[in-house]
Amino acid sequence: MTLVLDASALLAYLQDEPGADEVYDVLDRAVMSSVNLSEVAVRIGARGIDPGPVLDDVLEFGLDVVDFTFACSRRVVEVHTAERRLGARLSLGDRCCLATALNAGLPVLTADREWLRFEDLVPIRLIR
Repeated sequence: MTLVLDASALLAYLQDEPGADEVYDVLDRAVMSSVNLSEVAVRIGARGIDPGPVLDDVLEFGLDVVDFTFACSRRVVEVHTAERRLGARLSLGDRCCLATALNAGLPVLTADREWLRFEDLVPIRLIR
């Protein structure tokens, strides 16, 4: 795997938003935490769409979904420390994504420009 995919990037792909092509190009070598895939499922379900078939299609492209481990849980503390230092406010899902990337030693692909503030912690790539 070469990068961690954030929920915002996968949602941009699924909704054919700007940056969708960049996400498509990395799906077969990206990893996503089960926590962040759950975020995507909730967002799809909130729109009245059954997330099961949509997520099955994404997995067929080769996205590797990994469990959010105890080691990642410990990394959330580092993310939270950086968050406080930067005066930022992240959701739990955002923290989990950054912690997954930190734990794996991989960059994150996201649609969230605010995350550039965390580049001293984890390399950040934007889709747009």
